[in-house]
Amino acid sequence: MTDHVAATPTATPLRTPPSQHLTRHPRPTMTFTSTNPATGETDTTWPDTTPDEVEATLASAQRAFLAWRDRPLAERTAPLRSLGRLLRERRNDLGALMTAEMGKPITQAVGEVEKCAWVCDYYAEHAAVQLASVHADTEATTSYWAPRPLGVILGIMPWNFPFWQVVRFAAPTLTAGNAAVLKHAPSVPGCALALVDLADEAGY
Repeated sequence: MTDHVAATPTATPLRTPPSQHLTRHPRPTMTFTSTNPATGETDTTWPDTTPDEVEATLASAQRAFLAWRDRPLAERTAPLRSLGRLLRERRNDLGALMTAEMGKPITQAVGEVEKCAWVCDYYAEHAAVQLASVHADTEATTSYWAPRPLGVILGIMPWNFPFWQVVRFAAPTLTAGNAAVLKHAPSVPGCALALVDLADEAGY
């Protein structure tokens, strides 16, 4: 984010230099707040990410991508299997977090976490086939289509499925050799941070 520049109404004659018609507002201090929708109580508050922190995150993601894209597929699927296991082990706690932060009924929240674990298993099992080269019939000696990593992929996610939408995006994105940057909904910062911690623990 940059400083906001806004034109302000004025009765000053037009001969006044244009710069005097502008007011520069400092960047506001923002926070992300986790509010329990059932009680209206604020659970936790986190500070906003500064522009410098955003730039540092993007630079770090690019460095991670350059190393991650060259790892063998077996090394890219190992953390995925670990992530699925962690999600299953902690489904009740993660479901409770989801319920407290965005109001999803606990049975649905736990089911969402279990679905995330399933999709991790799915891509870990099928990635080798999905990412394999495909022969193409041409006049050349050898022709084929081959999936290649694209780079750093931005995921902008909604609040209503705070775990599923992220994992269904991240699992194939990372397994294919890309890096990912997550911009989650501002109303579910606790779920976003829990996902980051899970990814770290899984070995990403």
